[in-house]
Amino acid sequence: MTAVKIWNATDLGLARLGAIAPEAVRQTTIEALVDTGAVTMVIPEDVARLLDLPVLELRTVTLADGTQRQVPKVGELRIEILGRQMTCDAFVTPSGTTPLIGQIPLEDLDLIVDPGTREIRVRSEEGPRALLLHVAA
Repeated sequence: MTAVKIWNATDLGLARLGAIAPEAVRQTTIEALVDTGAVTMVIPEDVARLLDLPVLELRTVTLADGTQRQVPKVGELRIEILGRQMTCDAFVTPSGTTPLIGQIPLEDLDLIVDPGTREIRVRSEEGPRALLLHVAA
């Protein structure tokens, strides 16, 4: 399990503009499982509700057991893992379910999974590097 600090990104923007006090920014820290089979973040409903994250859409997803289910997708999260931050969306599962860190946050934050310990660590101490794709015309 890995600690993930999560903020309501809209609150962070309002605090930057001086519209709300910095201490009014809704935030929490959760323990999440790194799941390389998951694509993005997955957070429980109670966390989404605590942060008052807006539902962007309902999306049909395929679960690990192969079943399909419609789940809400929320936006405007700012996350921090191992001192690295990014803004992302997350799927919402019922309260009490295990939060997941998927491939997109791992890649964006330049984190890798150590197969021996099953823990994540930073790939490069210099920080995340944006990789550009070369496309042949």
